[in-house]
Order: sequence, then C-alpha cells, then structure tokens
Amino acid sequence: MVRMNADLAMGDTLLKKTGTANLFTVFGEPDIATDSTRDGLVVDIRGVDVYNPTTGELRGDGGTDDIAMWMLDTAYDEEEFFVRHIYFAGSEGKPDALDPYTRLRKALRNDIDESAWASLYSTRSRPFPRPDSGKIAVKVINHYGDEVLKVYDV
Repeated sequence: MVRMNADLAMGDTLLKKTGTANLFTVFGEPDIATDSTRDGLVVDIRGVDVYNPTTGELRGDGGTDDIAMWMLDTAYDEEEFFVRHIYFAGSEGKPDALDPYTRLRKALRNDIDESAWASLYSTRSRPFPRPDSGKIAVKVINHYGDEVLKVYDV
C-alpha cells in the first residue's frame, strides 16, 4: 500500500518541482477494539503504526505512548469527519515538565474543571449509541505530527 500526495492530481503545471516535494505521504492505521456494553459501543485504542515511505521507517510500537490525541466520529457518514469525542493518551501520568498540555491547561485557568480535563486522558472512549450508518471513524495524531484516519464497520 502507498498513499500518493494530493498535489499529483493537479498535473505537471502545478506540481512542485523542488527536491523536497514528496510524491508519497505518510500513512498509518490505528489499532482499536470495540466493545458492546449496555450503555452503548465503546472504543479502546491500543496503538498506531505510521509508515513513512520517504525514509522507509515504521513508527509505532503498538502502544499508546506516542499518541498525542485521538478523535472519534461515532456516526461517520463517508463524507466528512465530525469530531464527536476527543481524547489525549501519551502524556497521562507524566510530570508537568513532560506534559505537552501543561501550558494549555495554565492558559485556560479556571475555565476548565480539573476532573473534566482528567477525563480527556483516556485510551477508552465514553459509550455512544450504535450509529445508523454502521460506521465509525478514528483519527489519531502522534507526537511526530503524523495524522491517520481509518473507517470501521461496527
């Protein structure tokens, strides 16, 4: 599998001709598990692997430490990704000096409840109803800035 850069669809006249223009882009896949509970579906994120075709490097060890943020569209319509849930994963439990969200939390000050903020650090989603579309989408951004999206039938 390979993912081509969207710039290639623009033709020769608009394609960047620099040595840094990449014809192929990084791609990856989140590793998830879904659970049916009496409150609805729940998604557990187990990790993400990202392949960089330029370097041939595969980033990810199957764990959640490299995941900066993951988002969930609980009723994916195959047209657009709508963020319905958002979670942070990799920095949970780290000292404030290593927590990339410390500055954001300080900037928000009293505008956010600490228990609400803590609930966003999770590798398990809140329950949600089974979608009419039968599809969910999971988008993951790792600490390198790589963004991957995968659609799942549920």
